[in-house]
Amino acid sequence: MTLTRLRLMRAAGAAAFAFAGASGQAQMIVFDPSNYAQNVLTAARELQQVNNEILSLQNQATSLMNEAKNLASLPYSSLTQLQQSITETEQLLTQAQRIAYSVTAINQAFAQTYPQSYSSSTSSQQLLADAQTRWRNSLASFQDAMRVQAGVVQNLSTTQSQINALVSSSQSATGALQAAQSGNQLAALQTTQLADLTAVMAAIARAQSLEGARKVENQEQAQQQLTNFLNYGGGYQPGAAQMFH
Repeated sequence: MTLTRLRLMRAAGAAAFAFAGASGQAQMIVFDPSNYAQNVLTAARELQQVNNEILSLQNQATSLMNEAKNLASLPYSSLTQLQQSITETEQLLTQAQRIAYSVTAINQAFAQTYPQSYSSSTSSQQLLADAQTRWRNSLASFQDAMRVQAGVVQNLSTTQSQINALVSSSQSATGALQAAQSGNQLAALQTTQLADLTAVMAAIARAQSLEGARKVENQEQAQQQLTNFLNYGGGYQPGAAQMFH
């Protein structure tokens, strides 16, 4: 028995005795100090248990709030802008002049105006027409490359604003899901930039390839033109030359 419990029992007994003496009644009030103290201790334990349950509920509520924050979606999305940028770049590529980005179109063009060799029956007019076609193809391809480059440059301002918005959203993210979504959108933005860079490189490579093919084909054309010239009229026929009458 602790000192506090002993004091509590003594105080309760003294109060009961004093009350009985003062009343002057023959009837005696029965009071069990031990039972009273036990009831007090039981009530204290129940109160402590209630406090513990309240604290547990508070912890659970806090945990649920944190989970709700972790599951909250990011309020900002750059998906629409990214899709629009990719669509604009794709449109520039599909607007390629004369020779499209198509294996079939390339094979047909090279079979017609970029032959590996010319036959002796090819006329000078045909050779000249092919040379002009190849020159126009090269000129158009360089223009297409510059258009793609201009489109990508125009996307830079939109890309910069998207980066700023995503970084701001990432820094103010309230949960794991928002942070992850912000990171995913930044990765998607980087992928879009790589797609733009790929489009520019493809356009430049197309122009360089057509120009290189034009130069190679010009050599073949020049050789055929020389052959046609040497064979013009059945070839050179030597004859007597009369210088004086």
